[in-house]
Amino acid sequence: MREKQNNWQRIEAVIKWANMTTNYFARYIGLARGENLYQIKRGNNGISLDVAERIVAKFPQVDKLWLLTGEGQMFADTRLRGAQIPFYDVDVEQQITGVERLTADSYLVAAPVGECDLAMVYAGRAMGPLVPPGTVVLLKAVEREAIIPGEEYVVVCRKIVTLRIVRTAAKGKYRLVAGNREDFDDIVVDADEIVAVYRVKGKLIVNS
Repeated sequence: MREKQNNWQRIEAVIKWANMTTNYFARYIGLARGENLYQIKRGNNGISLDVAERIVAKFPQVDKLWLLTGEGQMFADTRLRGAQIPFYDVDVEQQITGVERLTADSYLVAAPVGECDLAMVYAGRAMGPLVPPGTVVLLKAVEREAIIPGEEYVVVCRKIVTLRIVRTAAKGKYRLVAGNREDFDDIVVDADEIVAVYRVKGKLIVNS
């Protein structure tokens, strides 16, 4: 279960969802200056009822109880509700091993995909048209024993991190298959070389 966001993280989630700077957001909701919000960021103040009501007045989609307490979900409108997935605007194959040191750039809501742990950008080319470069992949950490052959996973090994279709190979081994098999070879890894596995639960392909 994902840890409940603190006061600033909840404010920040709304600011990023609104695609505003902190100072502009402060002025937009009627605060004289952004210092009120920076005090919350520093941990000196909590979210007051006045600030929460100002935010909800401008953004009625946001749930006031969630804003004040962290209970429930960000969006009051049930049509917008769903798990808030922290999105990191970085290359999944380069950064997923250090995700605990990163700060989410924003939060995604994608209810149909079910529970996810995080979202990152796939910048590689090995998956071809199945996962084009620039695709946002929605990921769920799973045990190695839960791998379903033929599904797409980000596989973290001691020497490599890659997004591939995972298939079983010889006993105790997995074959990591590229979507673009013309230009990329399969990779065979020992099961005990795998240190983490993330199932691709969904893909947001942006048409450029």
